[in-house]
Amino acid sequence: MLIVFGGLPGTGKSTVAKALAEKLHAVLLRIDTIEQAIRSSAVLETDIGPAGYVVAYRLAEDNLRLGSIVVADSVNPLRVTRDAWLSVAKHTSTEVAEVEIICSDAAEHRRRVETRRSDIEQLKLPEWQDIIDREYENWNRPHIVIDTASKTVPDTVAELLAHLECERH
Repeated sequence: MLIVFGGLPGTGKSTVAKALAEKLHAVLLRIDTIEQAIRSSAVLETDIGPAGYVVAYRLAEDNLRLGSIVVADSVNPLRVTRDAWLSVAKHTSTEVAEVEIICSDAAEHRRRVETRRSDIEQLKLPEWQDIIDREYENWNRPHIVIDTASKTVPDTVAELLAHLECERH
């Protein structure tokens, strides 16, 4: 199974994706990690563009073909990136679940953004205004939406697992 996360920075995506991957013994593909590795290599002197996503798509395909569950963690802000993940699932004949993580409480979302620290060396986290100004297209198809505003991580993972179980039946 391919479980594709999306949502604005600071909503709890990476925290929930990591916890879910750990619970399912899944491969975690985190775009922030891939993109920062590319930046740190100093191979690309300009904006890395879609490179991190393209690398993640290929890694996902490899791991899905091995029979692994893959959890893909990224902002996934555009239809084109969401469609590309569906293509990965199609190419590997894999079930896919799309999950959007939101934080419906704007004050809580902002607090998280302004108090969090990066767990990836040299990664510069976006500031609140960057998130407000970010391009983020509405989803154009049914998907799972999880609101983390007032839930613990274990409760959020339990809710997500219940949704995933329902989608499989």
